[in-house]
Amino acid sequence: MRSLRESLSRRLAGEVRAGEPLKRHTTYRIGGPADLFVLPASVEDVVWTLRLAHDEGLPVFVMGSGSNLLVSDSGIRGIVLRMGQQMAKVRFSGAGVWAEAGLSLPRLAKLAADRELSGLEWAGGVPGSVGGAVAMNAGAHGSDTSVILTRAYLVSRSGELIEAARNDLKFAYRRCGLVREGRHIVVAAEFSLKPNAKEAIKGRMRELASLRRRTQPLGMPSSGSVFKNPPGDYAGRLIEAASLKGTQIGGAQVSTVHGNFIVNTGDARAEDVRRLIELVRRRVEEEFGVRLELEVELVGWDGS
Repeated sequence: MRSLRESLSRRLAGEVRAGEPLKRHTTYRIGGPADLFVLPASVEDVVWTLRLAHDEGLPVFVMGSGSNLLVSDSGIRGIVLRMGQQMAKVRFSGAGVWAEAGLSLPRLAKLAADRELSGLEWAGGVPGSVGGAVAMNAGAHGSDTSVILTRAYLVSRSGELIEAARNDLKFAYRRCGLVREGRHIVVAAEFSLKPNAKEAIKGRMRELASLRRRTQPLGMPSSGSVFKNPPGDYAGRLIEAASLKGTQIGGAQVSTVHGNFIVNTGDARAEDVRRLIELVRRRVEEEFGVRLELEVELVGWDGS
């Protein structure tokens, strides 16, 4: 691993760190160390990292802003490739926008609003990145990434550059099939927006921000929604109907504000959250016959 770190450090413009605590990089503020932690500064850095990892037979886990993610207390083996602020360039052309994977969704939404472009109002309070939004078809308030995306730029696990049009990406609810099935890495994306008055766009963003403040535990570390909404229902409704609000294991608690959030009350371990997830799933299935599917991604456990 030391020789690989040295090889990467020589080749990459970005940073390479050993034993980086991942709790510094997740919205849960939870997670053990990465064997190697790479912060690429360019698409070329991503390509070189993947090629070297492929040659060495090492796994690579890709993360963006660290939202929608629960990293185990033992951390992640191999390489963690963090698409961060060094890969956050953005270009507007008319109603179109090209953005690198590390750009935050709230930042992109604000930039679009400033240019009187509509379509990203829902993203103003989503604590994710462009790359993560494409990979999981992120969405909120009746819209999602697939509605506005026109093209994605990917890198295969062996380091090949790929372009994919929207219809090739196999979007579904909280899922991009092409990314998941091929295990490709998103490095940039293009979106098509619509002109609208700036005040109308920002008014809608303020309205959604006010709704989030009233209905979500924004002051506590979390991953956002833990479970996908089942067809025709809401995960939060089922959890609350099962009287699970406030249920706690260790430092992890089902939010008293919104049932589909599990929050870190200050000293939660990843194992606390995982055990609470399983308790919630079991109780909801016992009471309502619905098996809730995870929206949060669990990484670093055996089989994950």
